[in-house]
Amino acid sequence: MSVKKELFGKLADGTEITKFWIENKNGLRVAVLNYGAIITNLIVPAANGQMKDVVLGYDEIKPYTVNNNFFGAVVGPNANRICKGQYTVDGVSYQIEINDGENNCHSHKTLGYHKCVWNAETGSNFVKLSLTDTDGNLGFPGNRKLSVTYTLTDDNELKLHYEGISDKNTVLNPTNHTYFNLAGHESGNILGHKLQIFASNYTPVVPGAIPTGEIATVKGTPLDFLSSKVVGDDIEDAFEQLQLTSGFDHNWVIDDADGSLKKIAVVEEESAGIVMNVYTTLPGVQFYAGNFIDEQTGKDGASYTKRSGLCLETQYFPDSINQPEFPSPVFGPDRKYDTTTVYEFQTK
Repeated sequence: MSVKKELFGKLADGTEITKFWIENKNGLRVAVLNYGAIITNLIVPAANGQMKDVVLGYDEIKPYTVNNNFFGAVVGPNANRICKGQYTVDGVSYQIEINDGENNCHSHKTLGYHKCVWNAETGSNFVKLSLTDTDGNLGFPGNRKLSVTYTLTDDNELKLHYEGISDKNTVLNPTNHTYFNLAGHESGNILGHKLQIFASNYTPVVPGAIPTGEIATVKGTPLDFLSSKVVGDDIEDAFEQLQLTSGFDHNWVIDDADGSLKKIAVVEEESAGIVMNVYTTLPGVQFYAGNFIDEQTGKDGASYTKRSGLCLETQYFPDSINQPEFPSPVFGPDRKYDTTTVYEFQTK
């Protein structure tokens, strides 16, 4: 196994962006950029000996510099939402960008980690991307360093290992925002995918998708994915929570989360015969069904539109910093950020 690299393009200021390819013995290949730590391609074995690129993305750098839907990117310092962009750490109040109604979503739309050039180092089967951030930047305290290591195994696992340190207590809750379509990125919507999430509870939201603070059972609701079911079966249900978010876009509370690596979800696509198992050490996962994907042209001239892909964003819960009953996303000198998420691929 080896890592190959190629020039992917240049930013407006002339900075060269590199695409790194990792391939295992089974022909599974993943490509990541040193811009936004973005996964651009994930080509996996499908039924009948075929190979499918199962992630949405672009063929060149320019659309990634816009990327309103965060295709493939690492979002940070904080993924998901913070109510009114306000929070307090160690008695100090902070205000961050208001960019989602009256709230903050994904830290900063133009200066967040998905728009940064990361430092890169490679090994036989991994690419490690890292960046540094200064105290107060984007409204977050602490001089910080974050890295994400993408490792590909011969068991068809793509492992994402995040490590973060800060010299002050700060909010640190990154995630990867890849959109998956296991029938192939160009194949249309994901409504026929089957999904299972090992979570008996979720965090209900108010308008604006800010959690109420409650941890509620999925039982008796369309958000019950404890048994595998087709994504499209209930997505247009009149259930109020779905109406508030135009479909599935909620945080599921992982059963028995204790910081160890656990299997949290299974996605299946019958026509391609691909199964994706998801594992994480984190306490939550945002299942987002791509309800607001902009109509646009993606890789290979593919047409992307509403629900062309789905995300399983492992995370601390949305607005955790303002919800004392939720697991804390505060990290600093006495608490290092260290999490792992794994996407494993099989055929059936």
